[in-house]
Amino acid sequence: MQRFDTSRRRRAAGHGPLRGHRQRAALRSIATSSAPGITTLAPAFGQALPSLATVPTEYNHEINAELLYDLGAALVKAGLGSPETWLQCGGNAVGFAQHSIMDAIGAQRADLLQRNVEFHLQVSDVLERDGYGSTLSNGQLAVTIECSGAGYLKIGPALDALEKEAAGLGAAFYWTLIHALYRVMRIYDHDDALSYEEMLIESANEDDEENRSQYEFPEVEKALPQCIQKTFKEKWRIEDRRLLRDHCNGPFRAWIDRLRKIQRLSRVRVEQSRQSVEDRYYDGPPLPSLLVAFKERDAITACFDEEGQHMLEGSAEPTVCVVFSPKNADEVKHAIRVIERFVAFNSELFELVEALLEWEKEKHAGSDSHRGEPSLRVA
Repeated sequence: MQRFDTSRRRRAAGHGPLRGHRQRAALRSIATSSAPGITTLAPAFGQALPSLATVPTEYNHEINAELLYDLGAALVKAGLGSPETWLQCGGNAVGFAQHSIMDAIGAQRADLLQRNVEFHLQVSDVLERDGYGSTLSNGQLAVTIECSGAGYLKIGPALDALEKEAAGLGAAFYWTLIHALYRVMRIYDHDDALSYEEMLIESANEDDEENRSQYEFPEVEKALPQCIQKTFKEKWRIEDRRLLRDHCNGPFRAWIDRLRKIQRLSRVRVEQSRQSVEDRYYDGPPLPSLLVAFKERDAITACFDEEGQHMLEGSAEPTVCVVFSPKNADEVKHAIRVIERFVAFNSELFELVEALLEWEKEKHAGSDSHRGEPSLRVA
């Protein structure tokens, strides 16, 4: 069966995603080679054998091709496809499914995600690991979203501005955002950097004494803003919600409104196919979808850059995975709901990322806010 992938081309460098690529399995099709045209040796006359040059001599057979048509029918029933789309795709089931899904995502949201992160949405009849996979049983399909590069959020300047507006407002904004992100996807933040620093300390203690001087420790906790250090043990508190509500009509209303939308979307309960993912025995969790740092090239960024050199060496599980039967209307609706929530959540997230970046550019016009070369490269 053919698979379709909505991965898109990206620009390089800047605050965009850190790029990487995965090898895709070849399409599983069976075809015979084209035969040469057959013509007669004698001059043409009424009873001569006809030429076969214009007769199709190739036959393609798609394994589990009927699932594509079941998927197309399910998408139409769910309102994600139309007869016009089918005609535009020339009756191609793969193209119809891909265009229907992309039309549902919308060009504006697709462009927003393309500018900030590298997601690959794929529908297939196999679940892969390191390029190998087993066919799903009972007429099932799997829709997955994989992240081969992380978006970037520098939140320190925004927290400083919020703290100037009201003491504790920056910390309330940060902890609310971090908790919402944790509910939906894998990110890299101060906790990951602290874990990496702890691992370095353990390695240094176990190493020979003469080699210990070669270790450099990032001192992550000292790099945290004062408002985060003060609330590090308490993190999210009830009064944080009240503080955000009290300033929802203030000068940072747009940021708080966007944060509230992110928080609401994170609470939408959607169950993914964890058992199917666990059965694949991936080497690691999903790659981080977002790097959250406080300043340019701070300790968190330094830790990510070091760990990022090894993130693509193993086989990371998908960020999203839903197994469903295209003949089961409830399962199709559930799969659509999972993808809709994930796309909507990330759209709100990167709207906020771009709003903070634009605010910082206006505040520091002419300053260089370029992050430099990405550190998560192809392994």
